[in-house]
Amino acid sequence: MLAAAFDLAGRTAIITGSTRSIGLGIAQALAEAGAKVVVSSENDADVTQTTRQLTDLGYCAHGIACDVTDPVALRALIDGTVTAFGGIDILVCNAGITGAAGSWSLEDFDQVMAINLRSKVALTSIALPHIAARSGGSVILMSSLSALRGNGAINAYALAKAGVAQLARNLAVQWGPKGVRVNAIAPGLIRTPLSEPLMADKTFIDRRIGMTPLRRVGEVDDVAATCLFLASKASAFITGQQISVDGGTSITDGS
Repeated sequence: MLAAAFDLAGRTAIITGSTRSIGLGIAQALAEAGAKVVVSSENDADVTQTTRQLTDLGYCAHGIACDVTDPVALRALIDGTVTAFGGIDILVCNAGITGAAGSWSLEDFDQVMAINLRSKVALTSIALPHIAARSGGSVILMSSLSALRGNGAINAYALAKAGVAQLARNLAVQWGPKGVRVNAIAPGLIRTPLSEPLMADKTFIDRRIGMTPLRRVGEVDDVAATCLFLASKASAFITGQQISVDGGTSITDGS
């Protein structure tokens, strides 16, 4: 019974930003659970390569390139998924950028907000009616540890990710009566190519590990497994939550 709760056979999932790192890990996890996955990023060549990679492994995958800041492209992503697989059950809004570190300009602020928050508002507004038309749908929005506390380095990013957590709560209230669950995931420091400079900074990594109760950095699989949980019937009574995948960094006093 428990294993069946994680079975996504017959379900269709869109994962934005899914040609590398966490997004790719999520696409693989959902595909392994039986879902038909739609791979998407702004780079058409990357989408084609990743889709082929998944299909070569025996998974059911379809690629649709999409710039998440383009309303026409977002509509094409949804319409293309419905054409390819007949509907949508799961949406994972993972695409995002960090933006400039330290002080930021309004131009940087606008770009970070457009990709990290506004695109999620736009995409969910198009996708949710399709998801609600099928039973047991799930939307998962990628937030961040930075949404949970003050941040002096990536200000716009932290602000956008806090907005993502509130978006999950708002959509959960609005769409719960229609049978759709909406949650957010807040990863901490995860081992990806993007985090390699931080991993190489001994002073930083020693301090971060020291303030993380599990005394390690996260792995892509840690986030992907959480996403699988939220996408599946295993989390059927969970909605409107932001789940931290951070080894406890957000709750520690550093002792």
